[in-house]
Amino acid sequence: MDYHPEILNNAMIQAIARTDFQTAYRRGFWRKVTSWFTNKDNSLLPFDEVVKQLPVCGQHYLGMREIPLNKVIGSVGRYHDFDRAFLPLRTHTKSRWMSIDTAHLRDVILPPIEVYKIGEAYFVKDGNHRVSVAREKGQYYIDADVIELDIDVPFDSDLTIGDIIRKREQAVFYEKIDKSNTLPDAEFELSISGAYNRLLEHIEVHRWYMGEERKTSVPMKEAIQSWYRDVYKPLVDVIREQNIMDEFPGRTEADLYLWIIEHLQYLREKYCQNISLEEAAAHFAEEYAPGFFKRLFRFFHNDSQPIKPKKLKPPKNNCT
Repeated sequence: MDYHPEILNNAMIQAIARTDFQTAYRRGFWRKVTSWFTNKDNSLLPFDEVVKQLPVCGQHYLGMREIPLNKVIGSVGRYHDFDRAFLPLRTHTKSRWMSIDTAHLRDVILPPIEVYKIGEAYFVKDGNHRVSVAREKGQYYIDADVIELDIDVPFDSDLTIGDIIRKREQAVFYEKIDKSNTLPDAEFELSISGAYNRLLEHIEVHRWYMGEERKTSVPMKEAIQSWYRDVYKPLVDVIREQNIMDEFPGRTEADLYLWIIEHLQYLREKYCQNISLEEAAAHFAEEYAPGFFKRLFRFFHNDSQPIKPKKLKPPKNNCT
């Protein structure tokens, strides 16, 4: 509802501000209840915890500018007082919240907030209540003094703490493989914590096999590029061409790479046979995801007709 400040007295303004807070607080409560049932994290991100997990290289001042309110996802010190939509969660914020709302009702121009910018997201250093009231009033932008932190990994406003931990693991992985020099155009996104170490293990195993074949040590850079070119990229190309990601919402190409390759290794150890990728995919199709892996199996054979996977033989008795 639009109010004209010239016709509102103090009592009316206080009553409106009180009602506005109660409405926002009630909405925050029900969003919290909903998050319990849906198991969806609705928390405001703590700036200090986020910075601990990210490889921050430095910072620089961007100056005062308009920033989108829906990209403000965290706070330096008030992350318990508001939710991800900056709705108030605690009653002790009422007095300050109402004073900001009162200023809005009186058309008082407020100073810009202060924020840290990380990637495409913002964290409030000063002005949490101003952000909360502005969002409740339907604003899309707010004036802010911005300090940007420099990081080497992508960072957007949809991330959770779990995502940020994985971003840290990604940054460590990129550092270990010296990505900027070995695979500058490649990207590896994983949805499972700890999985980047498994990718690194795959590279090390590939390097070992290369060394065994050549009877000499193989430089790490060459091994990384060979693994990506001869092992990782061909399977990812299949995943893309067959639109397989549609079958696994919330997962990534690198996730699927790990599942297929590691299932192949499991079958070879279990049956003591040189099982092909096609056979491993077909076996996985029967056991876990028929729609996806049958299409993958047909693609490898370049055959439009359904193919019945070869039944795997029992393990040999002398397998060690």
